[in-house]
Amino acid sequence: MRAAPLHVVFGAGQVGPRLARRLAEAGRAVRLVRRGPHAGDLPGIEPVRADATDPAAVADAVRGASVVYHCMNPSTYSAAAWARELPRLQENLVAAAGRARARLVVLDNLYAIGRTFGHPMDEDSPSHPCSRKGEIRARLREALLAAARRGDVRVAIGRASDFYGPGGVGTYFADRFWKPALAGRRVAFPANPDTPHTYHFIPDVAAGLAALGEDDGAEGTFMLPCLPAATSRAIAARLATALGRPIALSRVPPIAMRLAGLFVPLLREVAEMSYQWEEPFVVDDARFRARYGDLAAPAEEAARATCAWALATWGAAAHRAA
Repeated sequence: MRAAPLHVVFGAGQVGPRLARRLAEAGRAVRLVRRGPHAGDLPGIEPVRADATDPAAVADAVRGASVVYHCMNPSTYSAAAWARELPRLQENLVAAAGRARARLVVLDNLYAIGRTFGHPMDEDSPSHPCSRKGEIRARLREALLAAARRGDVRVAIGRASDFYGPGGVGTYFADRFWKPALAGRRVAFPANPDTPHTYHFIPDVAAGLAALGEDDGAEGTFMLPCLPAATSRAIAARLATALGRPIALSRVPPIAMRLAGLFVPLLREVAEMSYQWEEPFVVDDARFRARYGDLAAPAEEAARATCAWALATWGAAAHRAA
């Protein structure tokens, strides 16, 4: 009997472990690679500790792989960290996957597209970045596509907008949202909550990447599965319904964000991306759906799962603060 194809997942943040579990549950041989120690049991998954900035370590981790998944990001959300770390990570994975004759499935965001002027984004949307982080992502994307054109590696790119859902600790619907919401206080939202915006449910991102990895013919760019765009206020209302109590939302004034950014670097980095909430920021995933079917979880199911995670993560602290 032939061994199951090996799927190697790099990244143990919001998406990587969920993707690894999904692949393992489907009967695939899975290796999950992260820089730090692995926490807890990983049934059916081989845990590997490796620094992806080290080409030799990446080559060792990829050995024997049929598919390699790139789900890594620097721990610091800043253009400086991205410019310093992301090119090296991508170069190492491209080289190692190419030598192993493995397909490379890359999780990408939409920063490179820049302003949309309200037009839906799809696989053919051009890169016109209007932010420092968007410029970095555009350069990475072009280098990746150039490597594929040269035949260095076969590549499938799955693109997603802002995340929400279980495990989404670095999202707009994380502690700064849930701690006041669970304590019955008004949530100060750092962007315009009343413009349509596509949010990607984290389990849907994992499902989409798994579909690309399982499909040997998947190459090029795909918008990952998502629900129709909704305002952030509407998302909060869904979460409130699942929670069984109201969630009041107000916008942090843009000038307050700019002033706070003078002293808090993270807020400065967040404010740079606020253009995505100043006009409809809408993903069209029709091409993905036509190929793989409807993998996006229903809105009510996504809201219930997100609330359950938030209660387990911040519920006790919020109760004490109420």
